[in-house]
Amino acid sequence: MHDLFFGQGIAHTILLLAFVIGIGLYLGRFKVKGISLGTTWILFAGILMGHLGFKADLNVLHFVKEFGLILFVFSIGLQVGPGFFHSFRSGGVKMNLLAVMNILLAVAVTWAISALTGEQLTTMVGVMSGAVTNTPGLGAAQQTFIDVSTAGGTTAMAASVASEKLASAYAVAYPIGVLGVIAVILIFKAVFKIDHNRELEELKEAEDSGEHARRMHVAVENPAIFGRKLFDVVKEFGGDFVVSRVMQGEEILLPDENTVLNEGDKVLIVTTNAEVDRLRILFGEEVPMHVQEWREKDHVMVTRRIVITNSKLTGKTLKDLRLRSAYGVSVTRVIRAGVELVARPTLYLQMGDGLLCVGPQASIDQVAGIVGNSAAALNKPNLVPIFLGIVVGIIFGSIPIRFPGIPQAIKLGLAGGPLIIAILLGHFGPKYKITTYTTTSANLMIREIGISLFLASVGIGAGANFWSSIVGGGYWWILYGAAITIIPLCITFVVARVWGKLNFYQICGLISGSCTNPPVLAFAQGMYGSDYTSVNYATVYPLSMFMRVLVAQLLILVAMA
Repeated sequence: MHDLFFGQGIAHTILLLAFVIGIGLYLGRFKVKGISLGTTWILFAGILMGHLGFKADLNVLHFVKEFGLILFVFSIGLQVGPGFFHSFRSGGVKMNLLAVMNILLAVAVTWAISALTGEQLTTMVGVMSGAVTNTPGLGAAQQTFIDVSTAGGTTAMAASVASEKLASAYAVAYPIGVLGVIAVILIFKAVFKIDHNRELEELKEAEDSGEHARRMHVAVENPAIFGRKLFDVVKEFGGDFVVSRVMQGEEILLPDENTVLNEGDKVLIVTTNAEVDRLRILFGEEVPMHVQEWREKDHVMVTRRIVITNSKLTGKTLKDLRLRSAYGVSVTRVIRAGVELVARPTLYLQMGDGLLCVGPQASIDQVAGIVGNSAAALNKPNLVPIFLGIVVGIIFGSIPIRFPGIPQAIKLGLAGGPLIIAILLGHFGPKYKITTYTTTSANLMIREIGISLFLASVGIGAGANFWSSIVGGGYWWILYGAAITIIPLCITFVVARVWGKLNFYQICGLISGSCTNPPVLAFAQGMYGSDYTSVNYATVYPLSMFMRVLVAQLLILVAMA
């Protein structure tokens, strides 16, 4: 029993991890003036247990840390994948420019502190890696340090021991890298008097533009389409819209290929905001109607949402199902990952998609049978794409990218690779018949387990030397780390808000992503209750990870030149 509680075996390590996570999650339930650190408490619980002398098997601890981070970023990638490229097109370039600015500012502050205080630049690289919570950057810096040292005649053992100073600096600065970012978010939220609930509503309204569905009611006033079949009009003029119903006099029709448009007909269209002006020209001006008026006059048609649970339909398009021609059912919108998309004929479907259907009750029942519409089928976890995706992600993240003059190759690592592959799977999976659907609860479970394992492992690993490093002069590293964390973020926050006109949730994603800071992402989501932060985190994370690793290696090379 003594070894179970005070040893370093597998059972003790698992027991210690579980205890740290349990205590951390419990403390995360408490709020002070409405503010809670949430899962970040796990990190500090781990540091405390490490400081008190509890040790873990280092190999197990390292595995759990990396595997937890992979689970966390992969679940985020699957979640944001369906809307990632739309988000990137609508603001990804600006977001990544701001992220690069934040990274370069951190490098400038690191360099300035080294020059002003005389602290070794190699040590400051460790401080910087901790201040921006970037473990891959630390690993790359240590490896570059060892490579350059051994090339200069130092033994590999001596070089490895010398590189541990970087790890100590990283461990001391890491907590401030978490708390400092959270502090910046809270302070600037107060300074700019941000109402996050109002900004969430504004963000939702903005998201309704672009690819997201928008309903409009128009009167047919264009002589060019009088007496023409709807099918011919759509074929000739094209566009991103679906005609849901046509009102001719008091009669409401579910349009098909033979429906003829006449002057004065009223048409219910589902489209995007980008198409509204063009459709006004094509059909006519909008009329003041509410969808309830269609429902009151339409005693035959019903509107119902059905869910695709037949995995055989993954990769098929709406056109392939022939729902309108074969069953008289019109699909007006597709709901995917909480986002309403226009039901364009070429849209690839996947398991878990919700179809908003209009048609006779009996016909919709037939369609429901074809697509599945079984809640029980969605509860069954689909783990094959997750683990195969992780395999591909690890391989992708391990591919070395070499630059002239840099001895150590750059890699996206065990976090960057799986994140990118997960995003691609979430977006392109349906097209290639890959079912990536997981329920929201399952996705959140994987995400929370991942971040909890990661934080507990980091805390326990850092706790052993945490206090001794501070007493031995490392208290200056805390101040240096605070400067490296806070100064660039303050500038970035102001520029993003004033120049970039970014929403509060976008800035939270930008800051946590550019600092490659999963704990802050978890804090922002838990505190402010929105997954919009995840989309923007994923938008800037890949480039930020690459840049963080690159600049850490470059600073080591400059310091040892």
